[in-house]
Amino acid sequence: MVANSASSCVFCQIARSSTSTTLIYNDERVVAFQDINPSAFRHYLVVPVEHIPTVKDLKRRTEGHLLVSHMLNVGQTLLQRDAPGPRVHRFGFHQPPMNSVNHLHLHCLALPFIPRWKRLKYLSLGSLGGFIEADKLLDKIKPST
Repeated sequence: MVANSASSCVFCQIARSSTSTTLIYNDERVVAFQDINPSAFRHYLVVPVEHIPTVKDLKRRTEGHLLVSHMLNVGQTLLQRDAPGPRVHRFGFHQPPMNSVNHLHLHCLALPFIPRWKRLKYLSLGSLGGFIEADKLLDKIKPST
């Protein structure tokens, strides 16, 4: 990581509470907040405090699986609290080149998509990248035993 890239990263600034963004969750490893441009009934982002650019950088990290598991647990807890009931919840990451911010972030979505066309941003494009569900990413980065 280049120090300059982290200092100019908006998600690093949010994680350090250097912005007016309201955190809905924080601990020593992650912070969570509402997406500035929500795509669903509820749309939260869970972001690691440490600057990790993309999902591709997780493969080089032995603790990547633990971090993503923690991010998913936080996101599930928040949506169960704030959007309970029969709603469909989706959790996942955009993969390069489809990611909009080069800081790892988990999208936590309580559907429906609003407006409906925003669902297109959350399609898997197979080998081209796109959106990867959190459970599929966990399978991909599972430590070998």
